[in-house]
Amino acid sequence: MSQERSGRATRRSFLTAVGATSVVAVAGCLGEEGPGNGEEIVVTQGEFAPNADPNADNATPTYNVLDQVYEPIFDITPDGDIEPHVVEAWEFPEDGIVELTVREDVVFHEGQEMTASDVAYTINRQVQEDVGIASPQVDGLAGILGAEAEDETTVTVEHEVSPSLAEFGLGVFGRVVNEEWVEEREQPVTDEMNGTGPYRVEEFNPGDETAVYTAFEDYWGDPPGVERVRFQAIDESSTRVGELQTGESDLIVNVPPTDVDTIDTEDGVEIRTVTSFRNIFLVMTNDGPPFDSLEFRQAMNHAVDSQGIIDTILGGFGQPMTQPVPEGIFGYDPELEPYEYDPDLAEELIEESGHEGEEITLYHPEGRYLNDTEIAETAAEQIDELDAVDCTSEIEPFDSLVEMILDGDPTTSPDFFLIGWGNPTYDSNYGLTPWFVEGQASYNFVDEEIEEMIEESQTIEDEDEREEALQEINAELREAAPWVFLHLQESIYGVRDDLEWEPRSDESIYVDRMGL
Repeated sequence: MSQERSGRATRRSFLTAVGATSVVAVAGCLGEEGPGNGEEIVVTQGEFAPNADPNADNATPTYNVLDQVYEPIFDITPDGDIEPHVVEAWEFPEDGIVELTVREDVVFHEGQEMTASDVAYTINRQVQEDVGIASPQVDGLAGILGAEAEDETTVTVEHEVSPSLAEFGLGVFGRVVNEEWVEEREQPVTDEMNGTGPYRVEEFNPGDETAVYTAFEDYWGDPPGVERVRFQAIDESSTRVGELQTGESDLIVNVPPTDVDTIDTEDGVEIRTVTSFRNIFLVMTNDGPPFDSLEFRQAMNHAVDSQGIIDTILGGFGQPMTQPVPEGIFGYDPELEPYEYDPDLAEELIEESGHEGEEITLYHPEGRYLNDTEIAETAAEQIDELDAVDCTSEIEPFDSLVEMILDGDPTTSPDFFLIGWGNPTYDSNYGLTPWFVEGQASYNFVDEEIEEMIEESQTIEDEDEREEALQEINAELREAAPWVFLHLQESIYGVRDDLEWEPRSDESIYVDRMGL
């Protein structure tokens, strides 16, 4: 929420000060009434939510649409600190157990009181397929085994990871649903919402890619400053820019760098940017040739000019990737350098690999990431300029691409594709486990030694030791080259200039924290 809470602790200071068996208890407080000015805020993204179920999809645009209605167990601040939310206190009474105390004043939009049973059900329907849905959010809940309501306000959660990983997983992915209400409906829930958040849904039209919300009068926290909210999706960036310029949208995402100066010089609108936690990269699935060859994968990294793409296609907005996670994430190794653009070395490595004459296709979405089509086409053209390889690019609708790559089976994924991966947990584990540990939804690269290193790191409780282990893993993966490491995406927003709002590195958009 927008209010400050007492007892804030950074992730490091919290773990150092209290250890794994101490209690965290900070009372959430009701703040002053917001301005309630009656105006409508219109937010325009490139993608929408495929359905109305907050536990059924794992994509930032989906979360932004649904997070106005559904709330997480904990709150993650822009600095990556954990704060109480619908769970007001938690403790680790013994190894492998976290005990949650839920608020008693939280109600769902249809009038049901939120109880510990709802919180436990929310966790179980994501991590246990026989309870609810096969949720792709299980990637972020790796190591969470299940939950049980002990009474009306107490939930025990069983886990097999370090306390910090359990906290961040629950905080980021525990959007609470009403057990009875969900069980009465076909799952995933497609077109209805019943959350506890500051807004309740008035209209939800996935086909038209629009949603309208109004402030929830019985919300337990601070009333939102804006009474009415509209989210919509427009995949064409020039149309989004036009919406901002004509006043039809108040906030738009992924402004093309070529439009930045134009927007910044117009009256009533401005550009706001932040370096995001989203890496953009080209996945090379190693279940068969040619990407089962280390030399071939490294050759692809030397064949693509990542800095050149940043300078030209992105107008200087972005930073080259050096490893699977971005700077600012726990476990990032600052000593690693980007792959050097060296087509001659790429040719030599392809010859060493024995895969000369390969024909490969790079699949990519259109409109999901900043200038994604131009980036993919340029990367494919640079690879195609090599004498030893023919490469073309092909558009694959984002929903279709995600369906292929998020089934946990490398054999069903395209061999070569562009994707982006954000990190809302502020921890390397979420940049590693989903992609490199068998059984996770995004698993697309088989390396048993690296997989073992990742799993061992999850159980390390000493944070200095775990940070060193994660840095070693990131260094190993840079060498293994599972991806063509491209760049860290800069989030470029076009914003109505009197809108009180600052962009977050995790790309989350919470309208209740805005003001006019």
